Amino acid sequence: MTTTTEPGGAPASVYAAACPCRDMLDLLANKWSALALGAMEEGTQRFGALRNRLQGVSPKVLTQTLRRLEEHGLVHREVFAEVPLRVEYSLTPLGRDACAPLAHLRSWVEENIDRFD
Repeated sequence: MTTTTEPGGAPASVYAAACPCRDMLDLLANKWSALALGAMEEGTQRFGALRNRLQGVSPKVLTQTLRRLEEHGLVHREVFAEVPLRVEYSLTPLGRDACAPLAHLRSWVEENIDRFD
């Protein structure tokens, strides 16, 4: 097992204020990120299909979410030079890896919703 380190050689810890892990935790803990990644587990999706699946998300928020996921290497965006322009989103290997713990979290919430105040 390899140990991930922060710049400067210190072990990575989300509890450390300067740890870059916090950016990834913030991204993955975001409701729309977790749901968008889950929706893409079924395969490549176009923007409209994602927007329809993620009921309640605005186009602006979905665009911002997909950009952040792409910037962090979780989602691949492919643009097809067609008229009209076609854009498809798919999971990268890193994005697929992130889906497993997020799927457990989504399932846990659905199974336990009645236990919340």
